[in-house]
Amino acid sequence: MIKIKFPDGNVKEFESGVTGLDIARGISSKLAKEVLSISVNGEIWDLTRPITADAEIKLFTWDDQEGKHAFWHSSAHLMAEALQQLYPNTKFGIGPAIENGFYYDIDPGEGVVLTDKDLETIEKKMLELARQKEEYCRINVSKQEALEHFNSINETYKVELINDLEDGKITYYRQGSFTDLCRGPHLPDTSYIKAIKLTGLAGAYWRGNEHNKMLTRIYGITFPKQKMLDEWLVLMEEAKQRDHRKIGKEMELFTFSQAVGAGLPMWLPKGAMLRDRLEGFLRKVQKKYGYQQVITPHIGNVNLYKTSGHYQKYGKDSFQVITTPQEGEEFMLKPMNCPHHCEIYKFKPRSYKDLPLRFAEFGTVYRYEQSGELHGLTRVRGFTQDDAHLFCTPDQLKEEFKKVIDIIFTIFKALSFENFTAQVSLRDPNNKALDFKDFTAQVSLRDPKNTEKYIGTDENWEKAERAIIEAAEEKGLKTTVELGEAAFYGPKLDFMVKDAIGRKWQLGTIQVDYNLPERFDLEYTGADNLKHRPVMIHRAPFGSMERFVAVLIEHTGGKFPLWLAPDQVVVMPISEKFNDYAQKLSDLLNNSDIRTVLDDRNEKIGRKIRDNELKKIPYLLIVGENEMNNNTVSVRRQGQGDMGTMSVEDFISKINEEVNSQLQTIYSY
Repeated sequence: MIKIKFPDGNVKEFESGVTGLDIARGISSKLAKEVLSISVNGEIWDLTRPITADAEIKLFTWDDQEGKHAFWHSSAHLMAEALQQLYPNTKFGIGPAIENGFYYDIDPGEGVVLTDKDLETIEKKMLELARQKEEYCRINVSKQEALEHFNSINETYKVELINDLEDGKITYYRQGSFTDLCRGPHLPDTSYIKAIKLTGLAGAYWRGNEHNKMLTRIYGITFPKQKMLDEWLVLMEEAKQRDHRKIGKEMELFTFSQAVGAGLPMWLPKGAMLRDRLEGFLRKVQKKYGYQQVITPHIGNVNLYKTSGHYQKYGKDSFQVITTPQEGEEFMLKPMNCPHHCEIYKFKPRSYKDLPLRFAEFGTVYRYEQSGELHGLTRVRGFTQDDAHLFCTPDQLKEEFKKVIDIIFTIFKALSFENFTAQVSLRDPNNKALDFKDFTAQVSLRDPKNTEKYIGTDENWEKAERAIIEAAEEKGLKTTVELGEAAFYGPKLDFMVKDAIGRKWQLGTIQVDYNLPERFDLEYTGADNLKHRPVMIHRAPFGSMERFVAVLIEHTGGKFPLWLAPDQVVVMPISEKFNDYAQKLSDLLNNSDIRTVLDDRNEKIGRKIRDNELKKIPYLLIVGENEMNNNTVSVRRQGQGDMGTMSVEDFISKINEEVNSQLQTIYSY
C-alpha cells in the first residue's frame, strides 16, 4: 500500500500502481469525466501513469492551466497524426501547448505548400481520429533506441533533438499510427477532444535560428465541448475588431514604414498626443513619490554593457556593435537604461542621508527581433520604457518596493485595468548556468536547476527574493510563483492583467537587484562612516509605452477615457453655411483646454456622424441654424447617442467637470 496526500492535507492509502484516473473515479464519477492531468510530488503526469510510492497529488481539470496544457499538448499530437496520414512525407519539428491552444512546426515535404484552405481538411481528419478513442501510451526508451527509430523513418529534426537529450530520460508517446518524442503529459485517449479549430499558418525557423530551414507552423485550439469552441470564436471575432493595428490606423495614432525599417514605430500627431498624456500622467504620479527625471544617450560604450552583463547576455542576439573613426572604439545601441542610471548614481559621492534616490526616464531602447516575431506595437525593435531605478539601503528596500506597487495600482485604476495577477518570477536555485480588475502578481524567481544563467551570489538572490515575497504579502496581493522567469540579475514581480475580453497581458514589472550595484561598485557612506552597497530596484509600471498603448487600445477598443482621448470633441456643421460658427466654436473649445477638431467636409451629417463614431471621438457636436442663432450645440456621446441641446458654456463646464472628476479619482488613490 502507498499513502497519497491530497491538497487539503488528507491522506489515504491505495494499492501500489494506482493512477490519477483511479483516484478521481474513487472521488466521484463527475470528477473522473472532468479530470485531465495530475501532479505527483510537483511533477505533472498522465492520468494513466502508475503511482508506485507515497506521494502528494493534485488533480487538474479544464479550469486549471495544467489541465488545458495536457489537453492542448495531446491535440498537437492528434494534429500531427492527421498530417502524417494526409501528407505522408511530412517531417515533424516541435509541437507544444501554448497559452491558448497549440502549434506544430512541420516540414510538409518537397513541393507541398499548405494554405488556409487545407486547414479544414486537417480538422476533419483530426475529428475522425479523435472519435476512434486512441490511447496515448507513454514508452520509456534508451537514447540509442530513440535514434535508431527516428533515423529509420528519416525524422531528421527529431534526431537532432534526441542528440541533445540525456540518456535514461527519453520517452515516446504513441497514439494510433503516430509516435512522437515527448515528455508529456497527455490525456488518457483522443476521445476527450470534441471540438477543433486550426487558426492559422506561419513560417518559423527551425529552433528559432534564421540560418536554419523555414518550417510551416500550424496553430490550433481544441475544446472538450462544441459550445466552448463557439463561444471562443465569438471572442476571437471581437478580438479582431479590437486589433490595435486596425484601430491605430483608423484613429491615425501610429504607422510603420519599410523605408524607416521593420519594427520601428512612428507616432502620428494624435498618437503622440495620447502618449504625451500618458507620460504626463505618470510624471505627476512619480513626482508625488519623489522621483527625479533624468535623460541618457541612445548609445553607450560597449564596455558599459560588459560591466552590467547585458553584452554577455544579449550581445549575440542584439544589434551589431557601432564602430567610430577612432580605432578600437565601439558603441552599442542602448538595450537597457539601468547601466546609464548606475553611472548617474556614481556622478558624486552618496551618503545614507541621500537615499533613497529615484531616477526616472522615458528611455528608448533597442533590441533586435527577428522579422517573423514583429507584431504591431507589441513586438518592436525600438521602444520606450517608462523606466526608473531606485537606489536605497537594505532597510529601505521593502518600503520602497511597496510604494512602487502603489504606483502600479494607481495606473491600473486610472486606465480601468482591474483584472490582474501579480506574478513573482524567481530564479531556479539549482541552475547556476486602464481599470484592470482581474489581475495576478507573478513572482519570477531563479530556476533552481539552472542557476548558472544568473549573476550574483546565492545570498544576494535569497535576500532579493525574500523582499519581494514579503512585500507582496504585506500589500495583500494574490500571487503566483514562476521559477526560471527571473531577470539574469535579480528576481521580479510582474503584473499579469486580463483585458475586457479575457486575454492575459504582462504589464508592469518591479525587480530587486543586489548585483548591478556590485558590478558598478556603487557605494554610500553609512551612519557608521563606513562604505556600504546600495540595493537597486528596477521598475516600469507601463512596461513600454508601445506595448502599453497596444494593450490599452485593445482593452478599450479605442474608446479611451475622456481625460486621455487624443480628440475629445468633434464639431460638425450640417452644411457649409455654418462653417464659420463651427470654426469659432472649435477655437473656443480648444482655448478652453478641450481637445477639439472640426469636420467641415462637404458631406451629409449622417456620414460625418458615422465617420467620427469610427474614430472613437467621445463627444460629437452638431451645429446648424438653431445652434448658431442661440449659441448652443446639439450633443452626441460616443456609444450613448443623442444627449440633447445645451449652451456652449454648459457644454464646456460639463467636459471640464467630467475630466476633473476622472483625474481627481485617479490622483486621490
